[in-house]
Amino acid sequence: MDSKKGVYKVADMSLAGEGKQLIAWAESRMPVLMALREKYRKTKPLKGYRIAGCLHVTKETAVLVKTFVEAGAQVSWSGCNPLSTNDAVAAALAADGISIYAWHGMNVKEFYWCIEESLKFKPNLTLDDGADLIFTVHKKHEELIPGIIGGTEETTTGVHRLRSMARDGALRYPVVAVNDAETKWDFDNVYGTGQSTLDGVLRATSVLIAGKNVVVAGFGHCGKGVALRAKGLGANIIVTEVKATAALKATLEGMRVMKMDEAAKVGDIFITATGVKDVIVDRHFKVMKEGAIVCNTGHYDCEINLVHLKKLAKTVKTIRSDNEEYLLKNGKRIYVLAQGRLVNLAAAEGHPSEVMDMSFANQFMSQLRLAELHRRGKKLDCKVYDIPVEQDQEIASVKLATMGLKMDTLTEEQKTYNEDYSAGT
Repeated sequence: MDSKKGVYKVADMSLAGEGKQLIAWAESRMPVLMALREKYRKTKPLKGYRIAGCLHVTKETAVLVKTFVEAGAQVSWSGCNPLSTNDAVAAALAADGISIYAWHGMNVKEFYWCIEESLKFKPNLTLDDGADLIFTVHKKHEELIPGIIGGTEETTTGVHRLRSMARDGALRYPVVAVNDAETKWDFDNVYGTGQSTLDGVLRATSVLIAGKNVVVAGFGHCGKGVALRAKGLGANIIVTEVKATAALKATLEGMRVMKMDEAAKVGDIFITATGVKDVIVDRHFKVMKEGAIVCNTGHYDCEINLVHLKKLAKTVKTIRSDNEEYLLKNGKRIYVLAQGRLVNLAAAEGHPSEVMDMSFANQFMSQLRLAELHRRGKKLDCKVYDIPVEQDQEIASVKLATMGLKMDTLTEEQKTYNEDYSAGT
């Protein structure tokens, strides 16, 4: 279908008005990104650049997309998860002339079709959440690679895979690991994932969290956020881990650490946050308590092995929105939320706008930096790059200022003292 200046495929254009209201609300909560929009709307430093994005279509993402456009970029977008698209937001972007291909509930074939469509305008910059767009370019559209300056990656799983590609010499253009920025990793991943995951669980179940045994698989930044938020709601936290230091951190936070084989017997709610497949499999389902709730907040839907669960089940039925009841042959019932996909996006609205403000400011600044290096004729190696420390601190400083907070600064004497290696006791 044609819009003002783009093509699109979304679920329902009649939702555009609702979507515009959602986007306006997000803009009111994202002062850093809005400040960047105001700063660059006149100079348009991204004019002439074409960005293909594959990232959850939420109200916050729409603020980022509109900021790219204000800075002069052409944008083509697809969703990075079949269940994470907000159809009203997608319609609003289409109505504003954005080429967007995304709708809630698409199947896997449709998911990759959307990515293919977003690549038809031959991007010279890419933006990913999970690296599916980058993988598609490398596997099916090598002819596009010479024209691509670089890309950015939003999430832990994608960064891990891209670093593996780079180590094997398979990565053919540079990518900035936005996920690994301090103003992303320590805020979006911890506070955003923690709050939005519990929000998704509550919307899909309406259960009382207090007093429940909540099993969190993985105590990285995301798992830590989930565990701390659930603990704050009165849950008894059990953590499963494969990394000794992470398990020790969970222990010193007052949480129990055990193997999933043991946790499966006592857990009431299970939340996976590992980025690894087969975290919960058939032997775990077999010993779970009656009424156990199982969900995932990792990027892909393979952490909970639903093939195993279906083989154990007599019947499967939708009990309420984003909540399926599996009646097992042993007579017990297990409830799976959001079909094992990202519960915080499929059953809720994703991370709060306030934390996505910093994450998406990093995305914008990183795309701007790639374009700037290109204009200066500087070609980066085909590696995964961290963002500059200065960018992290600048974004954090702007965020603090928008919150009305002020910091101390070092005096010249203190700066000299910090660098004086001759000073002793």
